[in-house]
Amino acid sequence: MFPLQTSVYARQVPIVTWLIIGANTLVFFLEVDLPKESIERLSYLFGLVPARFTDPAWAQQAGYPLHSYWPFLTSMFLHGGVLHIVGNMWTLAVFGRNVEDQMGHVRFLLFYLLCGIASGVVHTLVNSHSTIPAIGASGAIAGVMGAYLAMYPTSRVVVMIPIFIFPFFFDFLAVFYLGYWFLLQLFSGVMALRVTSDTGGIAVWAHVGGFLTGVLIFRLFLAPLSSRGPSHADEGGVEHAWAPFQ
Repeated sequence: MFPLQTSVYARQVPIVTWLIIGANTLVFFLEVDLPKESIERLSYLFGLVPARFTDPAWAQQAGYPLHSYWPFLTSMFLHGGVLHIVGNMWTLAVFGRNVEDQMGHVRFLLFYLLCGIASGVVHTLVNSHSTIPAIGASGAIAGVMGAYLAMYPTSRVVVMIPIFIFPFFFDFLAVFYLGYWFLLQLFSGVMALRVTSDTGGIAVWAHVGGFLTGVLIFRLFLAPLSSRGPSHADEGGVEHAWAPFQ
């Protein structure tokens, strides 16, 4: 299922969301101009390699600088291919504008980065022996999705589901669409724990960690009520978003 838009109206231009998308796109275009060996070296140096932080002896032998934690930040701006970055940035554009609308620009930026760092910590703890670099903004974006779910559970999310070569369009309550997405990540993460080989793939525990972080801390970053303006249809007011389910 590919999200296309939400039913919640944004009152202001999501400047930070667009800047984050622009920064990721710029870095990606710089990546694709590099030779394959340089791209791999870049991923290992600035991507998140869990064993680098959990096994100092291995990290020193592999030539990593000690006591450098920048990959928890820099890994959020690297992507492994066109589909990877397009999928991430599109999802951020769909959900980020409404979350930024409620938080304000600076608070949203801090929230986004914190969710990304938290997702990296969870990924590192769960995959502590992995020597495969994890890259991508999906952990931070999962935090944005978690915040959106907590704010607008009764809003509608329009999604496209391709069946063979034909696109079909549906709209779901956010609580069902995002709840299903989270449970799918959690299930995939639990199943991945059964795999003991050090293989690459989707960092689903980063998604789980980022999503839960977004749900738990979003209220700390909300702008004052006086600066948020009146609620529109499908919002119900962030403070009373879950009233229909109570």
